[in-house]
Amino acid sequence: MDSIMLIDDDKDVIKINSDYLTSEGYQVDIFYTADDAISALSTHKPDCILLDIMMPGTDGLTAVPILKKMTSAPIILLSGRGSEDDRVDGLLSGADDYMVKPYSLKELSARIKLQIRKKTHTKTANTISYPPLQIKPLDHKVFYNDESEIALSNREYELLFMLVSSPGEVISFEKIGLHIWGVYQESDRRSIMVMASRLRKKLEGYNGLENCLETSYGKGYKFVIPK
Repeated sequence: MDSIMLIDDDKDVIKINSDYLTSEGYQVDIFYTADDAISALSTHKPDCILLDIMMPGTDGLTAVPILKKMTSAPIILLSGRGSEDDRVDGLLSGADDYMVKPYSLKELSARIKLQIRKKTHTKTANTISYPPLQIKPLDHKVFYNDESEIALSNREYELLFMLVSSPGEVISFEKIGLHIWGVYQESDRRSIMVMASRLRKKLEGYNGLENCLETSYGKGYKFVIPK
């Protein structure tokens, strides 16, 4: 049984979400503050975390990087703030997904399943190598010359892995959004562009990787094999 850590200070939201997710077969552990949830991670091993943003004490955006250091569980932010800037800020905090209240419980369950499946999916290849770049799917890590680890966020890794899996092929914004979040809206394009920009800046710090991420304007991105 997959375990969900549900963090929200709204008791009505907690009850509605908890009752539905329990009926879907999840074990749901409830916390009313991010601080309590952070403390509980020493004994709780969630498969997915649902995290409200506006809460007393440590807010959701501040809690995300703290939680990421303590668990590999994907984090879905739940927020009443639905502007493009709010969504981008939420995703850049390190969260794996972002849903705006009110949301469909059926869609919430589908996104949880997607995030858990992505986390537990086993890749067959031990290493994907385009020297000086190496990707180790089993470890979810990227290396330069098989020695220095290139520190990437989960979504940056997923974007790079997706592009590297089809070198030379332009991957559309829609395909990228569907792969990372399970759904795609045109407003997601900016989030993808910000993510790609951050990934490009990190790769440009390594000799030979300066031009391996190429923009196809208006379409998407492609991975160019290093020369």
